[in-house]
Amino acid sequence: MSDPLPVPAPIGTLLAMTAVTGIVDAVSYLALGHIFTANMTGNLVLLGFAFAGAPGLSIWRSAVALIAFGSGAILGGRMARNASGEAWADRGLLLEAFLLGVSAISALGIISNAENHPLQLYAVIAGTAVSMGLRNAIVRRLAVPDMTTTVLTLTITALAADSSLAGGDNQRWQRRGASILAMILGAFAGACMALHSISLALAICCGITGGCALTRQYLDAERRKV
Repeated sequence: MSDPLPVPAPIGTLLAMTAVTGIVDAVSYLALGHIFTANMTGNLVLLGFAFAGAPGLSIWRSAVALIAFGSGAILGGRMARNASGEAWADRGLLLEAFLLGVSAISALGIISNAENHPLQLYAVIAGTAVSMGLRNAIVRRLAVPDMTTTVLTLTITALAADSSLAGGDNQRWQRRGASILAMILGAFAGACMALHSISLALAICCGITGGCALTRQYLDAERRKV
């Protein structure tokens, strides 16, 4: 039997996870008190605004999100270094799905404004931020070009800088454009759901992420048969 082929670049699963990011950030910004639990660039900016006393923002909420995100990234980094092969990534995504599921349970009973439920608010902030930090560590290790699943500033820059308008060859424009579209659609869906049920939005994120993990496991198992 020959050596198993590596799992191919999981473009489809990464696009689905990009949409999950859009949902999570829509929920966190619109329903968890104007913070981001997936996009730490935005969260740091909001933290700076909060330090300046901008109305409607909270130093504590942004700080908890930042610390929880960092904790998830540490966990993901340790998983990557202490495992062999690519099975660790599947386990990491399953753990992300579990954390999103716990966050969905924590948000039960909250309609659209978690600020009126402080204990649940911080539980959901911590759970989603840890899951997103874990995800970022996984995706960083997978290192699929133009598929960060969270921050798309460089993706948009690359799309424009490599375009024919800039004298480029439109390298990977389909992948870059699909990432941007996935984020927008996820944010749209998250905003619509956050108005009715935070728990439902996060439960859907749990299901999508779990499906991505199981898909990767299946592809890995199929290639090991070769």
